[in-house]
Amino acid sequence: MHFFDAPNGRTVPENIYQDELLRNLTNTENDSLEATLEALSSSDVSGPLKQFIISQADFNKSTCVALLKTSDAFNVQHFPDCRKSNTGYNLMVNLKSINDTRLINKLFSSFNEKLAKDGIFIGCVETYQLRKKRILQKYPVGFNYIYYFFDYLFKRVFPKIMLLDKLYFFITAGRNRAISETEALGRLSYCGYDIVDSLIDNKLMYFAAKKKVESFKTKEKSYGVFLKLPRRGKGGKRIDVYKLRTMFPYSEYIQGYVYKQNHLQSGGKFQNDFRISLLGRFFRKYFLDEIPMLINLLKGDLKLVGVRPLSQQYFSLYSEELKTRRLKHKPGLIPPYYADLPETLDEIQDSEEKYLIAHEKSPFKTDVRYFFVAFGNILIKKARSK
Repeated sequence: MHFFDAPNGRTVPENIYQDELLRNLTNTENDSLEATLEALSSSDVSGPLKQFIISQADFNKSTCVALLKTSDAFNVQHFPDCRKSNTGYNLMVNLKSINDTRLINKLFSSFNEKLAKDGIFIGCVETYQLRKKRILQKYPVGFNYIYYFFDYLFKRVFPKIMLLDKLYFFITAGRNRAISETEALGRLSYCGYDIVDSLIDNKLMYFAAKKKVESFKTKEKSYGVFLKLPRRGKGGKRIDVYKLRTMFPYSEYIQGYVYKQNHLQSGGKFQNDFRISLLGRFFRKYFLDEIPMLINLLKGDLKLVGVRPLSQQYFSLYSEELKTRRLKHKPGLIPPYYADLPETLDEIQDSEEKYLIAHEKSPFKTDVRYFFVAFGNILIKKARSK
C-alpha cells in the first residue's frame, strides 16, 4: 500500500478507496470505463449499483474517475489530483455511508472542490426509513419496536436538542447516525449540487448529484422547533414568517427538486412530499405549525385575511399578471384558499385573483366575508393544510 505525506503530520493512503486500482483510474493510458468496471468489480459492488454508477458519466480516455471509501473530509482534500485533466474529476464515487461522518457538509464540500464543472458525485446513506426497516426485521417481534424507539430517541432526537447533542457526539463521535432522505439530499443542495438520481441497493440509498456551483458551505446548520421562512411580502419585500417546524432538516434546499419529482396535488401542495415528518403532519392537521405566525400579525408583516405568503419557488409558478397584483397587497394569516377550497394550481390562482379584485373594491367587507366562510369550512368541512 502506497502513502503520501499530508499536512499537520497526518499520513494518508493513496488508495483511500481500499483497492489497488487508483493508478488505473488516474493513468492517462487507460480507458476510464474499463478501469472503473474493474475497480467496481473488485469492490463487490452489485450489478444494479454498477449500472447506476456507470450511467452517470460519459466515459472516454479523458474522463477522470475516482473511487473512494471514506468518511473523512481530510482524506478527500488530500486525495491525488487526476493526471488526465487540471479541471478536476468528472466522476467521484464514495462507497462509505455518510451515517459515519461527523461533518457531512464538510465532506460534501470537499468532493465539490475536487470535481470539474458539472462533475458527478455519487455517495450513499442509510436513511432512517431504511434503518427502521432493518431494525424491525433484525430483532424479534416486540423487542424490535422497543429497540427502534430507543435507537430513534438517541440517534435521531438527541442530535437535534441543545446540550443533548453534545452528549451524543461525545459518545458516538457522529458514527452510525440516523439521517433522513430529506436531510441527505438537502445537505447536497446546500453544498452546491443538483440532485440527479437515486437508487436503493443493499439496504442503502445511493444518490447521484451534479456539481452546480463552487461550495464553501461547511458549517453545520442547527435546527430547532421554531423556524423563520423567507417569504414575499407587499411590494416584493422579504419577510421572515415564523412557524413550527414540520419538515426534516435541510428540507428548504430541495423544494425545486421535490416539485420536479412529484409536482402538485389537489390543494396546491407538493404531492407525496417526503420532507414532512410524522409530527409535522399532526401539526399541520390542527394548524399548530401556524401559531407562531401571530408574531408576524403583531409585527404588521401579515394581516388577518389575505393571500398566502409564498416562497420564491412557489411564487415563480404563478402567472405574471397575478404576481404583479399580489405584490400590491399584504399577505394574510387566513388565505382565500379556505373559503373557496380550490384543488389545482390554476384554481388557486383564480381564487386569489377573485379575492384581490374584491378586496381592492371593498377591503373591510371582503375580509369579513372571507373570514367567516373560511372559518365555517375549517369547522364543518374540516378543511386542512396537507
